[in-house]
Amino acid sequence: MTTIEQRLRAVQARVAAAAKAAGRDPASVRLLAVSKTWPADAVREAAAAGQRAFGENYVQEGVAKVEALRGSMPKEGLDGPLEWHFIGPLQSNKTRSVANAFDWVHSIDRLKIAERLSAQRDVHLPPLNVCIQVNVSGEDSKSGVAPDEAAALAKAVAALPRLRLRGLMCIPEPTDDAALLRSRFALLRALKAELADEGLVLDTLSMGMSHDVEPAVAEGATMVRVGTAIFGERTRPAAQA
Repeated sequence: MTTIEQRLRAVQARVAAAAKAAGRDPASVRLLAVSKTWPADAVREAAAAGQRAFGENYVQEGVAKVEALRGSMPKEGLDGPLEWHFIGPLQSNKTRSVANAFDWVHSIDRLKIAERLSAQRDVHLPPLNVCIQVNVSGEDSKSGVAPDEAAALAKAVAALPRLRLRGLMCIPEPTDDAALLRSRFALLRALKAELADEGLVLDTLSMGMSHDVEPAVAEGATMVRVGTAIFGERTRPAAQA
């Protein structure tokens, strides 16, 4: 068993244990392996261990990795093709590449970006799955729409062609305050419930990373984004968008 496979199994066990502790079916939580700054060979290694969904933060790096691995997956005995998620901040001049290389975008925080993704998505591709990023901690340095503006943005995005609004995403501020952290995740869960009351039935809460998988799952995460705990500490500077 390779190091990445060992780490992947350990993370899968964490997610399953967190789900069971919360009275949830472990199958209700998907694991997104965040492969940013790691080479295509690391993705291949994780894919060989059964991981299918991968997250990228930087457009140029992510698109290059998607293209490098296209056609080489799936291999015999593996369960389905790779699924690519863009999870980083997205500039309007980078949307075309993302619209056609990725299967998901988690980081929509303004209508202009969603409109460009919608207009630029190839009509021959399935609808692009998207999430609204919400700034649950109110930090000026964080991307994301303000919680009280999320409903209006979600409704506008849901009306766009060639996009499928799936849910909400957040990245809370780093904190050792467990109660505060859970409250941030709870806020996103409450927003999803409010949207359901207004007719937008969503199926995704993208929240939780290597250090906070357990509280995120306890508050209803359906997708956790884990990089370091699978691939290890990054030893080179992050690629540029």
